[in-house]
Amino acid sequence: MPTILGQNQYGKAENRVVKITRDGDTHHIKDLNVSVALSGDLDDVHYNGSNANCLPTDTTKNTCFAFAKEHGIESAEQYGIHLARHFVDSQPSIHRARIRIEEYAWERIAGSDGNSRFIGADEVKHSFVRKGQETRLAQITYSAGGDEGAKFEVLSGLKDLTVMNSTNSEFWGYIKDKYTTLQEDYDRILATSLSTWWRHNWTSHEQRMPQWEKSYEQARKHILQAFVETYSLSLQQTLYQMGSRVINSRSEIDEIRFSAPNKHHFRQDLSAFGLENEAKDGAVYYAADRPYGLIEATILRDGCEPHIPVDMTNL
Repeated sequence: MPTILGQNQYGKAENRVVKITRDGDTHHIKDLNVSVALSGDLDDVHYNGSNANCLPTDTTKNTCFAFAKEHGIESAEQYGIHLARHFVDSQPSIHRARIRIEEYAWERIAGSDGNSRFIGADEVKHSFVRKGQETRLAQITYSAGGDEGAKFEVLSGLKDLTVMNSTNSEFWGYIKDKYTTLQEDYDRILATSLSTWWRHNWTSHEQRMPQWEKSYEQARKHILQAFVETYSLSLQQTLYQMGSRVINSRSEIDEIRFSAPNKHHFRQDLSAFGLENEAKDGAVYYAADRPYGLIEATILRDGCEPHIPVDMTNL
């Protein structure tokens, strides 16, 4: 046989699962985009077209919706753990399941203080507006038992979290050659749209499971606080401070990887109009979306090995 089969996986991508939980008149929304990838004893389906070991992708789709009803969605991570374990433990031919989830956040719309509520409503608790900030991410991988036994890998993260410091950022002292035109800047805007994944050290039900919702909220909080509190001489320095803050503050996280496209803001040259445009006076900037500097880094707890693929955050 001149060719052999390499790595392969299959599943149903981008299942849009929306779960409404009713707590009396108060409703709660979990809005997920769920992708399933399965791998295992699947040589025959590729070589011979035999589907004997193949769980249909339509079945994986149905399972995503059924599990949302049967088990609820406490968190993206917990929901993904249920799904991944089900696919591997219920199907002898499936040895590894990866569940990748995007979560879209909603917030409540407050009613007016006037008398415009509809008849019979004391307070409206079921109307929402989609948040325009970041998208929450989760990826759960569950592998069947081998020498080390069955285990999980849980990654959490976010993308499209756009942040800006309008001062307390500099950039100078860099290499200069005959192609360098960039001027040193001692008071610049630092802005980026963060994409990041972090890896939990929880790998089995024998360990105490993290509180996934709290863990995410706290990791996000520490990322933002470090961004605010770092006087930045480079975006690389800021990324390292953000990652260090998360790992030092959250014992359940061993690794975090950032991808940070630098959203450049250049002071516009207004000298032709007889106008100075200095940062200290409140400047006018040109926001350039392309090309952009792409800064990426992994920060690890000392003694831990990296596991997050480097291309997962290179968007």
